[in-house]
Amino acid sequence: MATAPIEPPQRLVSALGGDPDGPAGAWLDALPGLVQQRLDAWELTLERVHAPGGRSSLLAYVRQADGTPAALKLRAPGRAPAHEGAALEQWDGWGAVRLLRADADSGALLLERLRGAVTLRSLPEAKALLEAAGTVRRLWVTPAEGHPFASLAGRTEEAVEELRSLGATTQAAGPLLDECLELRRALPADAPEEVLLHGAFRQGKVLAGERAPWLAVGPSPVVGEQAYDLAWLVLDRFEDLAAGSGAASAARRRVAKLADSLDVDRDRLRSWTLYRAVDAGVRELTTPGGDGQRGELLLEFATWL
Repeated sequence: MATAPIEPPQRLVSALGGDPDGPAGAWLDALPGLVQQRLDAWELTLERVHAPGGRSSLLAYVRQADGTPAALKLRAPGRAPAHEGAALEQWDGWGAVRLLRADADSGALLLERLRGAVTLRSLPEAKALLEAAGTVRRLWVTPAEGHPFASLAGRTEEAVEELRSLGATTQAAGPLLDECLELRRALPADAPEEVLLHGAFRQGKVLAGERAPWLAVGPSPVVGEQAYDLAWLVLDRFEDLAAGSGAASAARRRVAKLADSLDVDRDRLRSWTLYRAVDAGVRELTTPGGDGQRGELLLEFATWL
């Protein structure tokens, strides 16, 4: 059968095309055929490829044999979060997009169709934070016995040496980097709970649905404490906070509001937010193609905490 008439979105090509001879580049070349294989195997009809899409996966809107709309997701090797399908399977549609089918060999996922153009970022900030808190709370469940998910301590440990090395190439982080690394060492040691986390939760990862008003997508699942999942919610729309008056006070109020609404310790949420702000800021400043202005603003946000 002919190869599916797809063209990977430019954002995905730009993210993966820098290493044409590596696994990601080879996957990109093979992508039309991989899509066609899943269309044939699962009796799907391709409607269109979602654009601009992501930097580590392709999402295509499809129809199942009975006409039901769905979304086909294929992830680049080594770039997309591990065990996304396992997390979606455990949540089984509770607070998250429902997993319909999965193929272990290709890593392809068939997902229920959501309204991809409508995220929580379309709501006013106060309403978006309220809806986000209600959504993420549903995801915090006890991981199944024998689960494949990494621990938060293990995941962040993998990033420490890389972050330390990156930080040595810029003077912008200064003492903030030392505090960030110390927090990473200390926080997991006395975590108050161990639950399944989304791992990459933020307003842009919550889409409007038909079955439920808002459902989370794109997890990078990890087992750890709830405060880690809330940290990026504190950072959401930080540019808007920075543009207003009293930015530092507003940032601290956001920490307090989110922590209190979900019964999370304020100090731990502040600490994980500082860690994630510094980590993201340093990477923006030191990674080729990173946004230096955004990186500097993230580091400034960390000082407000």
